[in-house]
Amino acid sequence: MTNGVGVAVNGGWQNQKFQFDIVDYAVFGAMLLLSALTGLYYGCRSRYCKTGEAPTLREYLTGSGNMKPFPVAMSLVASYISGVTILGTPAEIYNFGTQYWLIVVAIWISGIVVAIVYVPVFCKLQVNSSYEYLELRFNRYVRTLASVLFVLDEIMFLPILIYVPSLAFNQVTGIDIHLIGTIVCVVCIFYTVLGGLKAVVWTDTWQIIVMFLSVVVVVALGTSSLGGAAYVWERSSSRILISNFNPSPYERHTVFGVIIGGFIYWTSFNAVNQTMVQRYLSLPTENQAKMSVAIFTVGVSVFVSVCCFTGLIIYATYFDCDPLTAGRIRANDQLLPLFVMETVGHLRGVPGLFIAGVFGAALSSLSVILNSTSMVILEDFVKGCMRMNPREKKATMFVKIVSLILGIVALGFVYIVERMGGVLAMATSLSAIAAGTTFGVFTLGMLVPWANSTGAIFGAIAGFLMSGWTSFGGQYAQAAGLIVSRKLPVSVEYCEQNYGIFVNASEPIYPDESDVFPLFRLSYHWITPIGVLTVLSVGSIVSLLTGKLDVRYMDPDLISPILHRFLPRESFRYEGYAIRNARHADQGNCDESFKVKMTAFDLKEDSHRSLQSEER
Repeated sequence: MTNGVGVAVNGGWQNQKFQFDIVDYAVFGAMLLLSALTGLYYGCRSRYCKTGEAPTLREYLTGSGNMKPFPVAMSLVASYISGVTILGTPAEIYNFGTQYWLIVVAIWISGIVVAIVYVPVFCKLQVNSSYEYLELRFNRYVRTLASVLFVLDEIMFLPILIYVPSLAFNQVTGIDIHLIGTIVCVVCIFYTVLGGLKAVVWTDTWQIIVMFLSVVVVVALGTSSLGGAAYVWERSSSRILISNFNPSPYERHTVFGVIIGGFIYWTSFNAVNQTMVQRYLSLPTENQAKMSVAIFTVGVSVFVSVCCFTGLIIYATYFDCDPLTAGRIRANDQLLPLFVMETVGHLRGVPGLFIAGVFGAALSSLSVILNSTSMVILEDFVKGCMRMNPREKKATMFVKIVSLILGIVALGFVYIVERMGGVLAMATSLSAIAAGTTFGVFTLGMLVPWANSTGAIFGAIAGFLMSGWTSFGGQYAQAAGLIVSRKLPVSVEYCEQNYGIFVNASEPIYPDESDVFPLFRLSYHWITPIGVLTVLSVGSIVSLLTGKLDVRYMDPDLISPILHRFLPRESFRYEGYAIRNARHADQGNCDESFKVKMTAFDLKEDSHRSLQSEER
């Protein structure tokens, strides 16, 4: 029998036998306390507590550039494994099968490309903000455009990071969503503001351990209770789908969609996003930065695989009575909390460990966003756009105040997310749109040497509009019922026997989608690739039409090293020119005429002037 409607139930899964007890609350509270103590510890290790001097901005935002690869890699993993991942990935496997599991292949390809193509450029330039690169390569208008997209994206995503785990906590305890969200957010702001990047990185390190431990414990106990992994695999055979080579871009998961779309999506975040670049640059050498990318790739692929297997365990548990159809839960994201409470809820402390892991994921992502966004606002808006150069002490205080304000704004937006379900979809869509657009502009700069700033601006606008049209058009079509995701069949045959719930289920009705505009029917895997390809295509063509840059006068440090062999030898006379420019700008000793110009003629004139000065 397949999923349908017409459910007659009494109560919800919140009324199950096993609930949080004192041990579970203690485990969860210990996680919050340890987070706060980490911030206090690194705050007291700063120069302020030792010498009475305020910590430098570089110490606060990049850990003075002397972090270690392993904790940085764990922080990278923690920032991309949010509560949405822990709760959403098992539900995706449960409803649509294991084809999504191929995302691990995309993650590995992405890690290799990030380490070889993008990380060396940032490590060479040592920019404070990743978007500073765009001014060195193009002009400050391109930089400002990308920075605005980043800030809007993060502000939209912050409340989701708080709301999703708070909802899970509410389901197992009954505590008000806003109360627990406020407590967790206050703790996060506390250790982020007090301890800076070091507190964020080290807190992320042990939080990812808690996350991994919590999921592994649940998976191990759940597998054992079912009779072993072989039984899980056999019972979930209807969900084992890994070879769908259908070339149609309309199917939710195919080999091509998951690997190609997943690769571009993951690379767009991991290669140029400020939250990632900031931690790459917290390491002293390029090799250590690449090592952190390698550890991150292994760690996140293992974690995602565990989450995917969890989806199979959940299906093997409820294969004869789908909880959503039976009315035992209200949303797919509640599948895992339901499974935890019914499978291991009788083991004191295990539910608390699981919820602590979910909140650890949220805290790690939240703290990184607060730290990185405050840095972008300082570097790209205050210094880059407004041309202000505040002193060290004021700049440090500024980023702390911005982090505090962002946290308060995120809490306020939780009320909007709770009451407007469309906000979640809109925020997710905006994230993909912003990531694809900015990644396209960075890729245009690093891999298309003759691209100019006019091409970058037109490419960014075209990419944003194209991916936005595709994404929001698809969201509208789904909201209007023109498109319905085709889930795999589920059964409710034994709901009455096992749970005493009578379910009058009917076959789902799927609308004819042939009349829907083709772009609106695309799988979500293709939204980011569309944005990136549009930026690259339009940017390259416009650059050719408006006068491409003369590569002979291009600083090779601005181009990815994989293309250096193809650059003319003349360009290497200007190697390091962008770095010298950045240093002069950071010291406040430059004006607009000293900056790298966006046209070939101005760049040539500035470069000759610099060379003549050096020869004298």
